[in-house]
Amino acid sequence: MAKDVKPTRKNLMAIEDRIDLSERGHDTLEKKRDGLIMEFMDILDQAQDVRSGLDEDYQRAQQTINMARAMEGDVAVRGAAAALQEHPEITTESKNIMGVVVPQIESTKVKKSLDERGYGVLGTSARIDETADAYEELIESIILAAEVETAMKKMLTEIETTKRRVNALEFKLLPELHEAQDYIEQKLEEQEREEIFRMKKIKAKKEEEEKAEKEASEPEPAESEVVVTS
Repeated sequence: MAKDVKPTRKNLMAIEDRIDLSERGHDTLEKKRDGLIMEFMDILDQAQDVRSGLDEDYQRAQQTINMARAMEGDVAVRGAAAALQEHPEITTESKNIMGVVVPQIESTKVKKSLDERGYGVLGTSARIDETADAYEELIESIILAAEVETAMKKMLTEIETTKRRVNALEFKLLPELHEAQDYIEQKLEEQEREEIFRMKKIKAKKEEEEKAEKEASEPEPAESEVVVTS
């Protein structure tokens, strides 16, 4: 890049401006990267808790439905599930974390009271109710996990993008700009030395010419007359 730049003071000033702008951009991106990493670590901790809770809720749901099937039979369990009239509703919004838009998932009608589940209370046992409770909690855990996992992936993608930009500035653009700056400064110094040397030669030549003109304009001294006496 350096040799492709014309060594002029105008280009030197332009490169110095680009260096200043790139360095400020580099500092800003570094701060953003560090901030994103901190936010990501918080979300990662949350994700680990959510995953652990999701696994526990899944195991509990499996245990309760297996117990309900064993005690009540598959027909009763399927009949209770088919009686559900209102299904869960999910709405998505978004929130901004350091410039990264992540989803915020809201759910309604997940948890229901006994009369909202649709099946007759008198015709079912507590096993069915426990199973319904367990699966409602599992659904809420799944929704939370989806929100956290998506946010974590988006944050990780943004961190990688920011890191690439920081590295591009630090290891490519800024070194190239500094190289171009050094090249132009070196060429300008060479040009300045050549100009000083040329001016000295011109001055010396002019002094020689003035000296020669002065010598040429001075009258020659008259020859002294010699008188010879006998």
